Amino acid sequence: MNTPNHSRGFTLLELLLSLALTALLLGLLSAGTYSVVNEWQRDTSSLDRKLDETLVLLQLERALLAAFPHSYLDMERLARVVYFQGDEHELRFVSAVSPRRSAGLTAWRLVSDTQEGLVLALTPALSDDPNARFETLDLQTLLPGYAAQFRYLWQRSPEEKVWLDTWDGAERRALPRAVQVMLTPQDATGDAERLDLVVPIKSYQHPQIEPVQGAF
Repeated sequence: MNTPNHSRGFTLLELLLSLALTALLLGLLSAGTYSVVNEWQRDTSSLDRKLDETLVLLQLERALLAAFPHSYLDMERLARVVYFQGDEHELRFVSAVSPRRSAGLTAWRLVSDTQEGLVLALTPALSDDPNARFETLDLQTLLPGYAAQFRYLWQRSPEEKVWLDTWDGAERRALPRAVQVMLTPQDATGDAERLDLVVPIKSYQHPQIEPVQGAF
């Protein structure tokens, strides 16, 4: 005796429900994946920015540690003067370290630009005043998004040290004992932090030019 076959297919309502549940699960999965990817991208961007900032600080530290009391003949003074010019927002000096492949003394120009951040120009330190060559060079962005401020340590006496806002190597005939670089984020609403760098300068004195120790 044959038994009746009671098997049947899915109804239209069941198919619609399964499709709706599948779409909902795919939507939740896509939203979760999108959130994870965005978070990963934010973390990666933050890590890349911090790595770039660290490399710039190391580069500046190496250059200032190797600052050199480079001298040239000043025709107006009819004397040899030391090249180092600094104020609160710009610094020009000569270093034995260069980020370029070419060896030799290199003149650095660091400028705090209100639009670009910390910008840089480099030129070989020849036997003349590098300022004329700097005027023909374009400034390259070194650290975007930061305003820089420079200060200079002067040892007035063995017991007294003073931080100055300006330094003229031609007048003082020497380099400062140290340079402080303060980098402040230009966007106060971002997550960037202030960066401070204090670098001592060992070769602050020219061996043949006596530093001026008068009042500042």
